[in-house]
Amino acid sequence: MNKAINWKFTVVLLLIGFMIAVQYNTMEYPETRDTRDIWAIRQELAEEKKLHSELLSEIRDLDNTISSYQSLSEASAGKALNDTVDKLRRKAGTTDITGPGIVIEVRPSAESIAYGIPITSISSDLLTRFVNDVNRFKGIDMEIDGKRYTVMSSIRVINGSTSVNGLNVSTPPFKIKIISPTMSESEKLYNYLLASSIHDDFYLDNLVLDINQPVKDLMIHGWPEKFENLYLEEQTKGE
Repeated sequence: MNKAINWKFTVVLLLIGFMIAVQYNTMEYPETRDTRDIWAIRQELAEEKKLHSELLSEIRDLDNTISSYQSLSEASAGKALNDTVDKLRRKAGTTDITGPGIVIEVRPSAESIAYGIPITSISSDLLTRFVNDVNRFKGIDMEIDGKRYTVMSSIRVINGSTSVNGLNVSTPPFKIKIISPTMSESEKLYNYLLASSIHDDFYLDNLVLDINQPVKDLMIHGWPEKFENLYLEEQTKGE
């Protein structure tokens, strides 16, 4: 009888000890809660959906390219391949482009000139914020102070000066050119930038944005650097 009581007592103590251990672990390592408000979550969700849409669009383009290769004859396949190379060169920013677009001049504010405030190079954070804001519009091509900006470009600080693709950006004033797929898209970008809060960010750095009306024929130069082929080798015909 005493053995049965001792066994039951032991089981009860084990259960109590287990519950105390679980409660202590919960208090010591509470579950991390997401304290963001609903708008922050909605914004992150919108960005994820935007990325998902872009990936689907790229997959669709690649599928169309493959389908076009499969449907073409051997004689036409070369032309299709050249067309694909031209598209990739444009996307990489190695070719000059002409099309509808806008010119934006970044210059010192009137107050900074009147008070003699020294104007330094535009900060990399501000320039990056501007580029991210403009990239809401798809299919655009951009040139910053004569330097072609693409998805492979970088904005960095080198020796205290902001640079694009390793080349220093001039101390304001300098120009930013943006070409859109259509004139309608250029007008949308123009109206968006006129009302954008990015002007406040520039003004805090004693800079202003002069946004010119869209034009039909605007040219931006290609990236002068040539790509080096490190891994691919051309095979002779028949191999």
